[in-house]
Amino acid sequence: MNFKRQNRESVEVNLTPLIDIVFLLLIFFMVSTTFTKENHLSIDLPEASAKASATPAESIEILISASGEYSINDKALVSHTLSTLKRGLQKALDERDSAPVVITADAKTPHEAVVRAMDAAGQLGLVNLSITTRQPGKSE
Repeated sequence: MNFKRQNRESVEVNLTPLIDIVFLLLIFFMVSTTFTKENHLSIDLPEASAKASATPAESIEILISASGEYSINDKALVSHTLSTLKRGLQKALDERDSAPVVITADAKTPHEAVVRAMDAAGQLGLVNLSITTRQPGKSE
C-alpha cells in the first residue's frame, strides 16, 4: 500500500493583534494616571511679610481648614479632638523623639483650632513649631 503524505500547514499564532492591545492598554494607563500631590483640605493662607525659610524634609505638616478640620501629612483626621490630634502626631513621628512641626492654617480658621494643634504638639514634646503664611499681594 502506498499512502500519500498530506502536506501539513504550519500552525502559527499571529502576535500582532496582541501587541497592539498591550500598547493600547499601556497608553491608556499612562494617560489616566495622575502624578500630582492633592490636598484634601482647601486652605487660604494668611499674609505675612517675613522671608520664607526652608522646610526640613522630615517635618510633620498639620493642615487646618477654615472649618477647623485637621489633616496630618495629607491624611485627614476623623475628629477635631485633642486626643485624636495627639494620636495622629504620634503616628507621624514614627519612632522619632522629635521633629519640626509646620502648621498650615486657613486665614479664616478659628483661633481655637490652631491653639489645639500647638497644644497637642507641645504635649508630645515637639517644640520646633512654625506657621505657614504667604507674601502680601500674592494669591495662590
